[in-house]
Amino acid sequence: MTTLKMHTPNLVDSNIERLAELFPNCVTEKPKTDEQGKVIRDMNGEVVLERGIDFELLKQELSHSVIDGSQERYRLDWVGKREAIVTANSPIAKTLRPCREESVDFETTGNLFIEGDNLEALKLLQESYLGKVKMIYIDPPYNTGNDFIYNDDFAADTAEFFERSGQVDGDGNRLVANTESNGRFHSDWLSMMYSRLKLARNLLSDDGVIFISIDDTEASNLKKICDEIYGSSNFLAQIIWERAFSPINLKKHFSESHDFIIAYSVDKEKALSYGLERSEEADDRYKNPDNDPRGVWQSDNFSVGPAIENKIYEITTPSGRKIMPPNGRCWLLTQDRFEEFKADKRIWFGEDGNNVPRIKRFLSEVKNSVTPMTIWKYQDVGHSQSASQNLKKLFDGQSFFTYPKPVELISRIVKLYSSKNDIVMDFFAGSSTTAHAVMQLNAEDGGNRQFIMVQIPEATDSKSEAYKAGYPTIAEISKERIRRAGAKIKSDNADKHGINELDTGFRVLKIDTSNMNDIYYRPQDYNQDLLATLENNIKEDRSDEDLLFQFMLDTGVPLSLPIERTELSSKSGGHTIYQVGGNSLIASLDYIDANMVNDIAALNPLKFITSERAIATDSDKTNIKERFKQLSPHTDVRFI
Repeated sequence: MTTLKMHTPNLVDSNIERLAELFPNCVTEKPKTDEQGKVIRDMNGEVVLERGIDFELLKQELSHSVIDGSQERYRLDWVGKREAIVTANSPIAKTLRPCREESVDFETTGNLFIEGDNLEALKLLQESYLGKVKMIYIDPPYNTGNDFIYNDDFAADTAEFFERSGQVDGDGNRLVANTESNGRFHSDWLSMMYSRLKLARNLLSDDGVIFISIDDTEASNLKKICDEIYGSSNFLAQIIWERAFSPINLKKHFSESHDFIIAYSVDKEKALSYGLERSEEADDRYKNPDNDPRGVWQSDNFSVGPAIENKIYEITTPSGRKIMPPNGRCWLLTQDRFEEFKADKRIWFGEDGNNVPRIKRFLSEVKNSVTPMTIWKYQDVGHSQSASQNLKKLFDGQSFFTYPKPVELISRIVKLYSSKNDIVMDFFAGSSTTAHAVMQLNAEDGGNRQFIMVQIPEATDSKSEAYKAGYPTIAEISKERIRRAGAKIKSDNADKHGINELDTGFRVLKIDTSNMNDIYYRPQDYNQDLLATLENNIKEDRSDEDLLFQFMLDTGVPLSLPIERTELSSKSGGHTIYQVGGNSLIASLDYIDANMVNDIAALNPLKFITSERAIATDSDKTNIKERFKQLSPHTDVRFI
């Protein structure tokens, strides 16, 4: 029988739930009070907590500048947390500029390699990839005292931040050493991670997941900030990866042999795990000693805990032995269900019929995958040494990275939660193991997963092998690794059907200042020469493709869509137009006339873009709009 509520819905609880979907980090626990405002305690004198909203933090989320306020509550706090929120929410005047010469299969590939600060990259992708990424894996700096972390000095209001957004620190660097002598050792690392994880959540789909490698130094803090950003209810697992197999005897107390991989989902109910493939070893455990017509099976424990009263009863074995469940436990099934299973010959008492009962699990009835456990052995997913050796072989015996992640490890992660057409992202790309794993997995299962790698051009040491080999930055090594890995995968699978269609290319995009000239001048600064330069609002060094990608960013067009350059004839000769994703977007950025408008409108593009410099007069702009209204009324016409 359903009990009537006898009251209208609690709108406060409903509002809290709605806010929690938008700002899970603002949901907190607070003492429950009665009508007089007195704190309620339970029978043991403990304060009763209820779910509530941290209004100060919510105000911070809705503010362009740092707000004051302090209140004790259960949460992780550190110096700079509010600035980290401002950093994540503040706009930047940046763009992505394509680099064809460093790309592979630029026009057709669905993969991206973004070179620049990952905070800026995450902001730039907010429109084009909002809710479109299925999986994120990152291997951020572990904050061991020897790492470099990103220096996000954006503790300013929006106007000031926007003004400075095109600049770096005083030394021209975006990376700073974070040593233990730094008074904000943990705080700086937390601030760096918090802003990036907040932005990353926006890119994940409703069924998306994020996996983060970390060690003991910041594992507990990382889990707390992920609880805030993704919600503690969306925690999936804290995996232990056995990265080493031999002890380091120079260690004073313990020789660490593992790292953690912390996993969260956007919505645990919607996230789908595909499990691990069943191994021959696992299937070999199934036998058929009683020649059951349903095929091979293995027996499983029939007692469970804790004890439930209606599942505690006496069982008589075929030999006549009487058995009760162990103390503190009960049988798996009620007595009625047990009799049904027994009649169906699903209970096993051993070959002589005298053993403790066990339930039969048939191989034909189990799922095709195995649920992963949280300890991952190096025999199954590789270790740091094997990863280093394999990367060294890929670079003809040259060693550039000390502790790269094994391709097998990332492949397992990607395989667990991605289907064949999903987008996988890594915004701490490093040596681009994630890209390698995605291409390898696609070759194995015929998938078409796409990757987005982001790597800052961190300088290599001038004395290092990498620098001497011609790789001045980590980003250069990362790109070369993808090129070599892609070629090797195709070579190793040359006899496999469809291998030539495997996408091993990537489109290189570099973060830079806006394509538009700065038009913010004081009235007293204007003169005739300045007015002449303002006739063209586009910077002189920017190409048509630079403008194309900025428009794709601004209008939310995926940056991985195929791009085709086509020549159209006009009164002044042939001119290039760009077709992005077929008719998703067409751009004519150097010239446009009436004949070209007619030809382009005939293609029925969803979006059309041209630049001010391609148009002679304002009347031409009006004519173009009107012509599209007549020939292709659904086309969104824009001018930049």
